[in-house]
Amino acid sequence: MGTKITFYGHATLGVETDGYHLLVDPFFTGNAAAEPLKVDIEKLKADFVLITHGHRDHLGDTVDIVSHNGAKVICNTEIGDWLEKQGVHAHMLQNGGVWNFPFGKVKMTFALHGSDLEGGISGGQAAGFILTTHQDEKLYLAGDTGLFGDMAMIGEEGIDLAMLPIGGFYTMDPEDALRAVKLIKPKVVIPIHYNTFDRIRQDAGKWKEKVEAETPTKVVILQPGESYDTAS
Repeated sequence: MGTKITFYGHATLGVETDGYHLLVDPFFTGNAAAEPLKVDIEKLKADFVLITHGHRDHLGDTVDIVSHNGAKVICNTEIGDWLEKQGVHAHMLQNGGVWNFPFGKVKMTFALHGSDLEGGISGGQAAGFILTTHQDEKLYLAGDTGLFGDMAMIGEEGIDLAMLPIGGFYTMDPEDALRAVKLIKPKVVIPIHYNTFDRIRQDAGKWKEKVEAETPTKVVILQPGESYDTAS
């Protein structure tokens, strides 16, 4: 049995692995891509919530979700301190930090992006995550990021599945995301963080054609609500 990835639009992902349910950057309220799914936050399954940075379209509904299901949040120290003041229990890491969780090992990676919280409070350094499952699959959750050369070092870890932003304006655009694929060399890549707003509108189909023409990486495009199983 593999790991199941569900895309909820923008950069919001569900990850099911080894019986655990994870949510990544759970932005539902105000997410036009997720609205047709009519997700009931009170009924969402989540054992852990991973937060890449403090912007409202990533921190999103974290506090409301955790208040209903008691999930633990994995994030950096600055976001964790802010969340704990809201009554949310957080496991705090910083870039390069690694911890073994019940569902697998998580390493927090650098992301080339800003991060602030409500009220202009610093959200610390934006991050991504490398998740190593109990099946020894390695998933790279890039978060919001621009292209940076050390993605090659992330690739040295042997990435099976990467989730990369392609929207441009706030993150890598399709051209830089293609360069990122060439540095990381994942077996499979899922594009995220595009088409939510006009400023980040992109043609994922054309990006898929280019990536698969220039690299051995397979591109899986998910519409909001669709899932991909690594065992497929």
